[in-house]
Amino acid sequence: MTESAGTRQERKQRTRQALLDAALRLLAEGSLAGLSLREVTREVGIVPTGFYRHFASMDELGVALVEESMRSLRAMLRDARRKPTDDAIKGSVAILVGQARRHEAHFRFVVRERHGGFSDVRRAIAAELRLLGSELATDLGRFPGMRTWNSDDLRMAADLMVGAMLSTVTAMLDVAAHHPEDLADVVSVAERQLRLIALGMAHWRSPPAAF
Repeated sequence: MTESAGTRQERKQRTRQALLDAALRLLAEGSLAGLSLREVTREVGIVPTGFYRHFASMDELGVALVEESMRSLRAMLRDARRKPTDDAIKGSVAILVGQARRHEAHFRFVVRERHGGFSDVRRAIAAELRLLGSELATDLGRFPGMRTWNSDDLRMAADLMVGAMLSTVTAMLDVAAHHPEDLADVVSVAERQLRLIALGMAHWRSPPAAF
């Protein structure tokens, strides 16, 4: 009975993942608001009512896609922290470009749906970006020159960096793969943006705490 239950659960998980993968493929050129439940289930090869064994609505599927997609962004930041280079900014941008190329469908989904038609999905993306900013602020606070910064300023710097990364991904997704010179321009702008942020951070001093 345990083996049978495990097999059923595995099949259910595989079908759930197939629905997520199918939705991501179908969203390559369109928005979640324009995607129908029937299109997704037809792509997977199940009846439309079978969808509800895995998701209560297309909104819920969208939120699950957000969670899956943002794992790529978190992996990118972990890679940047684990692989320090002589030029941290150049290395971070290279990691960002590599991750965005490997997980283009996920990044494209997040960029498009950040201001899309489903409020639950927008809120999920905003929450994930806040989490990213919070984790990055914690990392920044470990740098010797920033240990005296207050939490609001650390968070402000982190949000600037996350915003620059999203801007870079958005620009990169608009660049055709067969135009490497355009990608080089995107990379150059990204590096300059991060250097400008880093320069401002180097001269910033948090105001003393009010008592």
